[in-house]
Amino acid sequence: MSAPNPPIQPESPEDVTPLALRTRDESERDELDMTPMVDVTFLLLIFFMVTAAFSLQKSIEVPPPDQQQSARARTIEELEEDDDFVIVEIRSDNSVFFPDGSEAPSEQEVLVKLREERGRDVAAGPSSLLVLAYGDCRHETVVMVLDAGNAVGMEDVRLATVDETDF
Repeated sequence: MSAPNPPIQPESPEDVTPLALRTRDESERDELDMTPMVDVTFLLLIFFMVTAAFSLQKSIEVPPPDQQQSARARTIEELEEDDDFVIVEIRSDNSVFFPDGSEAPSEQEVLVKLREERGRDVAAGPSSLLVLAYGDCRHETVVMVLDAGNAVGMEDVRLATVDETDF
């Protein structure tokens, strides 16, 4: 066993400060100052509140059905015979086909094809668009075709989902 360490003696009496004579600064040095941490917390809170306000989701407004207009169910064959409808088919592999059997692989070609279908005389051309989307196609492609129809001035845009066994 070793002997206990002797107490440390101050070298001079001036090094010893009685407890009553200690200043306030010496006793506060031992505590952790929380003010900067609280400031950082409030800054983070303000940052997240400001950025959360800008994350608004975009949506497509769908008007309610008109009660005065009589809704009549029509088959695709009836709509194909109607000259007022352009029918666009979106298949499972996200390929876009038009009534003449041509494919439009890009958004620009979809716009060109819809403008051709609409015709030079906007008043006499078809004003309705029917999008037949297979259940496995991507939502992005469907929205792209709907937006293209809106861009060329189609007044009545409709969406229908179909199964591959329907064709």
